[in-house]
Amino acid sequence: MSSVARVTEIIASSKKSFEDAVDNGVKRATKTLKNVAGAWVASQELVIAKGRVTEYRVRLKVTFVLSD
Repeated sequence: MSSVARVTEIIASSKKSFEDAVDNGVKRATKTLKNVAGAWVASQELVIAKGRVTEYRVRLKVTFVLSD
């Protein structure tokens, strides 16, 4: 039997690092989506205020398998 997957895009952030932003995004995605099978970072962004990095943001593409 074959399966069908779907990809959705989410944006996650962290005050600490890009890695922490990815972890936050994956944790949040798995709370809402069932059968999460993978994810990849589509882009990374920084928020800068007064010459300092204040926030790390990632745009994640999350793949999940659709159930019958």
